[in-house]
Amino acid sequence: MTVTRFAPSPTGYLHIGGLRTALFSWLTARHHHGRFLLRIEDTDLSRNSQEALKAILEAFQWVGLDYDGDVVYQSQRFDLYRQYIDKLLKEGKAYRCYMSREELDILREEQMARKERARYDGRYRDFTGTPPAGVEPVIRIKAPLEGNIIFEDGVKGEICIAADEVDDFIIARSDGTPTYNFVVAIDDALMGLTEVIRGDDHLYNTPKQIVVYKALGFTLPKFYHVAMINNEQGKKLSKRDGATDVMAYQKLGFLPEALLNFLVRLGWSHGDQEIFSISEMIELFDPKDINKSASSYNLDKLLWLNAHYIKNMPNDKLVTTLADYGVSIEGHDKLEMLLDATKERGKTLVELAAQIKLVLDAPENYDPKAAKKAFKGDASEILRSFAELLKNWEGELHFPAEYHAVLEKFVETKEVGFGKIAQPLRVSLLGSMTGSGVDEVMAIIGVEETVHRIDQAVFFIEKGK
Repeated sequence: MTVTRFAPSPTGYLHIGGLRTALFSWLTARHHHGRFLLRIEDTDLSRNSQEALKAILEAFQWVGLDYDGDVVYQSQRFDLYRQYIDKLLKEGKAYRCYMSREELDILREEQMARKERARYDGRYRDFTGTPPAGVEPVIRIKAPLEGNIIFEDGVKGEICIAADEVDDFIIARSDGTPTYNFVVAIDDALMGLTEVIRGDDHLYNTPKQIVVYKALGFTLPKFYHVAMINNEQGKKLSKRDGATDVMAYQKLGFLPEALLNFLVRLGWSHGDQEIFSISEMIELFDPKDINKSASSYNLDKLLWLNAHYIKNMPNDKLVTTLADYGVSIEGHDKLEMLLDATKERGKTLVELAAQIKLVLDAPENYDPKAAKKAFKGDASEILRSFAELLKNWEGELHFPAEYHAVLEKFVETKEVGFGKIAQPLRVSLLGSMTGSGVDEVMAIIGVEETVHRIDQAVFFIEKGK
């Protein structure tokens, strides 16, 4: 059975690079009807944040990445790690190192002076003498002294690291707490991982973890190291570019479906297809197709995808979602018409909410540039005349087309260009030149509210003369 995992550290929020890794791991498990596990790597007790942990779990819930079984917390497994440390010490595969910080600093200075790579020199590897007084030892694992550490990476191909590139690294600090590469290898093995998918910033942790695997007799999983996400200039993604807390994307008005669709295409593709439902991702995704090269974050692409998902979201679900953005329109008598008039104008839910409010709420003021352009000349007289025609219209007035007929009649009767009424009417209704069509707005708010907004605009124009 395929078993994958995502293992964030709760020292910071989950960012989109981490979410992409989680998505790739989740899709691999779901494609093979396997298991996807969530592990919290919280061994650094001094840096853990409950707020960050909560945000990680909230992000998983928001985007809908379900995991199998309970969340595994490394901080609750220290006794287990201690057992494996004792096992390695007993078998002579690890040892106590009494090297002081001062000694280590001197060694590194000497190595740098000789232009050698700084590394521990193994001086306590086979130590049998009397331990120096006053030094709490660390525990180091015995790394191979010769040959190569070789593994097949599912993205990058064969990776070969000379054994002398890996020193006898620390697996337990002097206070007894285990180190990252040690506990990761143990947990991945005991949790039955068959595939480990992670960012390629972990590539050179892998040889160390392989040392642990072999020392403990564990079976190696398949490794996939995914290239980083760069900004549009090809540099490391920063918060300014979009490498921010995943939950910030919710606040900005992005749909989880759009974000996941965006992320799956950052480093993976299926022909020229751009739009993928979750079920399509599960069906088509294979980690062996992950791109070797770094991908580029493109905000315009994300906005395009988000607009697509907004436009295609069922209205009942959209109404519920919009409630989180300060728009309560459930039960509105022109609900379908309102959403039809505004859906195309919002690339995010925040923008869509603003467009809806623009229609439903009478303008409290007018955009100065729009007012200067639209409320000039005989605009007040034209608006007043249009309001009279509207109030006395004998035909049905329910739909945009019917209101458009009133506009056409007005233009014909008054022998004016369409812009002469459309521009001042738009600013009267919405307060600016942007927004839904004036016939759509009038159909949504009705004759009485349309006339009221026109009267307010006429008052504003004539007060300013």
